[in-house]
Amino acid sequence: MKSLTLFLLRLSTGLLMVVWGLIKIQAPQAAIGVSDKYYAGTLSGDWMQMPLGALQVAVGVLVLLGIFRRIVYPIQAVWLVLGAVVIWQYILDPFGVFLFENADDAQVLFFPSFTVAIAAIVLLVYRDDDGWSLDRALFRG
Repeated sequence: MKSLTLFLLRLSTGLLMVVWGLIKIQAPQAAIGVSDKYYAGTLSGDWMQMPLGALQVAVGVLVLLGIFRRIVYPIQAVWLVLGAVVIWQYILDPFGVFLFENADDAQVLFFPSFTVAIAAIVLLVYRDDDGWSLDRALFRG
């Protein structure tokens, strides 16, 4: 059961990385809009969307396959945890009751970022128990 649940976590977080990477590649203006509105424009450069998207897709695919886990799990965890940290106010106050002057400024859709960040940490902590990973099958002995 542990292998199945870790596989499903790997599948869901890896797919998330792939989807958001593809958005950066195929719809860079959408990614820039999110960066401008919620991340203070830190990743808004038009020139950086393609390389960031390609890196994110590559990490996501490697996570999906469960290969090079010692390298890609920490990268994914940092990526997803930093993404959640930057939008901390939306996680702590998803309905805009305490941290926002106007409740309409809240964004409840960002609350799952907390769950995704924790899922990436769980994968990292339990990577040696991920029995359905490709690198485990290939390099078992």
